[in-house]
Amino acid sequence: MASTLTQELLDPILATDPAGPRVTYYDDDTGERVEVSTVTLANWAAKTANLLRDELGLEPGARVSVLLPAHWQTAAVLLGAWWAGAEVVLGADETADLALVHGSRIDEAGDVPEILALSLDAFGKPVPDLPVGVTDYATSVRVHADQFRPSGHQAALEGRSVDEVLASARVRAEAHSLVVGDRVLSSLPWTTAEELVDGLLSVLVAGGSLVQVADPDASRMERRIVTEKVTKTLG
Repeated sequence: MASTLTQELLDPILATDPAGPRVTYYDDDTGERVEVSTVTLANWAAKTANLLRDELGLEPGARVSVLLPAHWQTAAVLLGAWWAGAEVVLGADETADLALVHGSRIDEAGDVPEILALSLDAFGKPVPDLPVGVTDYATSVRVHADQFRPSGHQAALEGRSVDEVLASARVRAEAHSLVVGDRVLSSLPWTTAEELVDGLLSVLVAGGSLVQVADPDASRMERRIVTEKVTKTLG
């Protein structure tokens, strides 16, 4: 069976640097900092894939609409969706089988069969006052296993195959001169397929480590480049 996009991205890094930091997330507005290793990211992706398949009944080839900001949990749920064989669509899509949304954007999901809402809270708090029929990610994902066995895959990202997405990611990695071990600072959003490939997938496919900053404060960037041992900057 051909590999899923998640396996193609994570397996090489898991084999060479499983404990190293893979995504370090800052929010300069709140002061939040969260760092996850490759193993931790893979575990969250597996839990997400199991939740999507076993609890919500998502099948390979299903379309998943994603309305989430650039965030370490977004990286985890995207990898989980791809591992489960889903085709990811960024933004609202009423033809989707399931929507992954921030708790403040539930109304944007439209009339899709399943909605999974994320608070993106650093301490795992659920989304408050959820409408009936909406599943809370933080509450549901905890009970699922951190290992996953895929059963197939289809298109990976807005009609593009796994091979096409990987090729695009490698092109962008080469354009940024990314190499294994790079520590990459970025504040790029992931609102389009191009931004997602550029700001996340190019780093993973190169074997790099992402320092993703939300609401960046320019006065902190120079010091952060030193403290986080940044070697490349995007955006």
